[in-house]
Amino acid sequence: MNGEQLNAKLADLKKELFNLRFQHAINQLDNPHKIADVKHDIARVMTVLREKNA
Repeated sequence: MNGEQLNAKLADLKKELFNLRFQHAINQLDNPHKIADVKHDIARVMTVLREKNA
């Protein structure tokens, strides 16, 4: 993936994390572990972006 695609993926993951946190706050989230999974995905994308910029 190139930098633009990674930035788009990062933005999508952050939106998803926001929605999951919102669902969790109003007790509509079925699987709270999904929040942690999305956080890990965000970290992976950010790591790849940092490696490409260095």
